[in-house]
Amino acid sequence: MVEIKSPEQIAKMRAAGLVVAEIHRRCAEAAVPGASTKDLDDVAATVLAERDAKPNFLGYGGFPATICTSVNDVVVHGIPGRETVLKAGDLISIDAGAIVDGWHADAALTVFVGDGHPEQLHELSRVTEESLWAGIAAMRKGNRLVDISKAIEGYIRRQPLPASGKYGIIESYGGHGIGTEMHMDPHLLNYVDRRRGRGPRLIPGFCLAIEPMVSLGTAKTHVLADEWTVKTNDGTWASHWEHSVALTEEGPLVLTAQDGGRAKLAELGVTAAPDPLA
Repeated sequence: MVEIKSPEQIAKMRAAGLVVAEIHRRCAEAAVPGASTKDLDDVAATVLAERDAKPNFLGYGGFPATICTSVNDVVVHGIPGRETVLKAGDLISIDAGAIVDGWHADAALTVFVGDGHPEQLHELSRVTEESLWAGIAAMRKGNRLVDISKAIEGYIRRQPLPASGKYGIIESYGGHGIGTEMHMDPHLLNYVDRRRGRGPRLIPGFCLAIEPMVSLGTAKTHVLADEWTVKTNDGTWASHWEHSVALTEEGPLVLTAQDGGRAKLAELGVTAAPDPLA
């Protein structure tokens, strides 16, 4: 069953999304050489406390931290720790969430630590982020869930190949419904699997966390002994970008973007829905 939200409930999710946007802004600033991933987790906890919001990652299935910090060949669910110290040239994906008045938001971004990154890493992050926005632009009334998957995969497949020879669209993880819980139906693949059919029709009140994850090689991953950290099987580095998005009568509203997605969607010829908190 897909949870359909009212405009009032979407406004509460927007409030949670703005907290996540602030976590991202401050964690990105703090992701400098010499900082530990625990330092970033502390920043996120501080923002949540300042905004009177609750974490949705901490304690979820036993997860021991406020955010996920996934460095280099870690795709998702990296656990912050004092022992993981960032250095120039690293690539880190910061996945964060927040709960406000019982409503969830969830988003991720990829950050370059210091300088010295090869061009193919810049392209990896760009391709992953742009595929996210292609998926968001496909979140239109009357479309099906698979149209989002098709837009994400299609964008990635149209890009020139990197020096590594391929982009791997991670197979074991994808987007999801979000609302009164962080993970809800439906599951959203970042590629088209014809065995799954077209999925539900998108209607106003539909809310999704859309999150492509792309590597410079394999689409296959494995989980470490901590039962959380997900790495690529071939050791290639990966990028992860995510936004929580609500479909309204006026179009998509990117709940976790500071401007509601207005500027980026305009580039794609899509008008973002009005911000209920503006």
